Amino acid sequence: MAVLEMKEIFYAYEKGRPVLQNVNTKFEVGKMYAILGPSGSGKTTLLALIGGLDTPQKGEILFDGGNISRCGLAAYRRNHVSLIFQSYNLIDYMTPIENVVLTAKKDALPLLMRLGLTAEEAKRNVMKLSGGQQQRVAIARALASDTPVILADEPTGNLDEDTAEEITGILKESAHERDKCVIVATHSNELAAQADAILNLKRDSLHMV
Repeated sequence: MAVLEMKEIFYAYEKGRPVLQNVNTKFEVGKMYAILGPSGSGKTTLLALIGGLDTPQKGEILFDGGNISRCGLAAYRRNHVSLIFQSYNLIDYMTPIENVVLTAKKDALPLLMRLGLTAEEAKRNVMKLSGGQQQRVAIARALASDTPVILADEPTGNLDEDTAEEITGILKESAHERDKCVIVATHSNELAAQADAILNLKRDSLHMV
C-alpha cells in the first residue's frame, strides 16, 4: 500500500513556465526511490512539495490516504518526514551529537561514527567541520528519526566516491531493513542504480522506471 501519493500535481514559479505538471505517482514503505533529472527540472521542488515545505497550485498530496494540507503541514513535517537538505540546515551553535539528538533521543555517536565522523569530530561545533562532514551530520539526523519517510536532496553530492557508496548503502538499508520510504533527488547514476525505482523528471512530467 502506498504511504504517499501525488495526484495531478501542478506547480509553476511566479510568471514562469510550469515546473511540474500533471504529476501522478505513488511511494511505498520498504523501497528507495531515485528522482533523476537535469538541473532546473524540478527535483528539489518535488521534494519540497512531498515534504510539506510548499504546496502545489493544483492537485493533492496524500499521506496514508489523507491530504497533507488538511491534516496540517507542520504536524505532517514533525511526525512523518525527515529531510536531508543540500544546505544541511544544521543548528550552527551545536555539535553533531546535539544536532542528531534533537530528532531522536538516542545515542547519536555510533551513527555519526558509522557515517565517517570520529568521536572528537562529533563533539565539535558543526561550523568547524568541512562541508562533507556537515553533510554526514545532516544524513545522521534524518536517519535517527522515527519518521516513516526520508527525503534527501543530493545526499552524496559533496562526498568522495567511497563515502557516497556507503551512504547510498545506508539509505537503501533504511528502506529495506527499517521499512522506511526513502526518496532521493540526485544527479548520480550510481546512486540511482541502487534504487528500487527510478523516476525521471523531464519536461514537466515524471516517469517511473
